[in-house]
Parts: sequence; C-alpha cells; structure tokens
Amino acid sequence: MRHDLAALIDHTLLRPDATRPDFERLCQEAAQHRFAAVCVNSAHVAFCTALLQDCQLAVAATVGFPLGSSSTASKRAETAQAVRDGAAEIDMVCRIDALKEGHRALFIDDIAQTVGAADGRPVKVILETCLLTDEEKRRGAHWARAAGAAFVKTSTGFLGGGATEHDVRLLRAELGGDFGIKASGGIRDAAAADRLIRAGANRLGTSAGVAIVTESSEEDREY
Repeated sequence: MRHDLAALIDHTLLRPDATRPDFERLCQEAAQHRFAAVCVNSAHVAFCTALLQDCQLAVAATVGFPLGSSSTASKRAETAQAVRDGAAEIDMVCRIDALKEGHRALFIDDIAQTVGAADGRPVKVILETCLLTDEEKRRGAHWARAAGAAFVKTSTGFLGGGATEHDVRLLRAELGGDFGIKASGGIRDAAAADRLIRAGANRLGTSAGVAIVTESSEEDREY
C-alpha cells in the first residue's frame, strides 16, 4: 500500500457514552499518527479543538446526526455553533426523506443553509447509502454538489450499514475525479481501507484508525 493512509483518515468517536478521557485519547492518537482530522459530535468540538490547538489538526463536527431529520434551522444553528467552537469541517446528515421523495428544493436548501453557516469550511453530506437505491444515491450526489457541499459521505454507521466498494465506485462515477467522497462505516482493517481508496474514496471515516495505520505500516515493511 503506497498511499499514506493516515492522511486520509478522519479519526472518529461518535459514541454517546464517550467521556473526556476518551476524547483526550482520540486527540492524542490523531496527533501521533497525523490523521486528517478528528470527527466528533458537535458538543465536543470546543474540547477537542483546545486539545489540538498546537497540532494544527482539523476537528470535524457532525450536524443533524445520526438521522438527518432535524429542522434546517437547527442544522444551521448547530453548524454555526460548531464553527464558533473551532470546527474546521462539517459532516451533516442530509434530509433522507426529501431525497427518497424527490424533493430537490428541500434537499438542496437543507444542505445549502448548512454550507452557508459553515462559512467556507468544507461540508460533507452523509447520504446514508444503506437506505437508498442506486438511483437515489446518484440523485443525492448531484444534488449535494449543487448545494455547495465539498464531499458526499456514505454512512453514519448507526443505521445498519456502512461503506461498500460498490457505493464508492458509483459515487465516483457520478461525480468525476474532482469531488470529495468519504467512505465511512464498518472500516476495520487496512485491506478494507485500501479497497475503498482504490474504488475512489479520498477520505475515510473510522474509529479503527490506529489499528488500520499500524497494520498498513507492518504490511509495507514486508515488501
């Protein structure tokens, strides 16, 4: 594996029972391995930002997580607060119902208002692909781009499904090479991470980042 896996990983901790020592460990690991970012629920952004202020590592905040069914106004407010707390990236859950029902204007406005509140910071739109048909995935990808998002993201990992090579390939084929695709959910080892990157992902969300990069380094030493 020749790519630098650590630089593509959002080191993730989204468990509702996670406590301050867990976030301290998350940030220590992120600094040690030079991950792309840590990804946490928005309530923990200020704490993680303070821990990472000397490391220049990004903190990504989830918004509308994990269902996406909160109001657009609440997503906008949550995003604005996360930005004030130091978030450098936003991972928002889309209006899955609007996507499935074909309500383009509602779907796009929900994202566009979050993009506006992010004030130039990249917004990753979680489509929750396990709930969608392939046509809905294609539709969501195009609409997310039209709304100003920087990435589409496969999954929350909370609703019974995760990233698949099929979905990443489908999204990459629809969006071309110049758009962000984050694969997340169920990525537990270096081989799975490598397959998803080869399928077209340019960011990975996982809570197993340390195990993945450690395994990848060991494999590289075998060449």
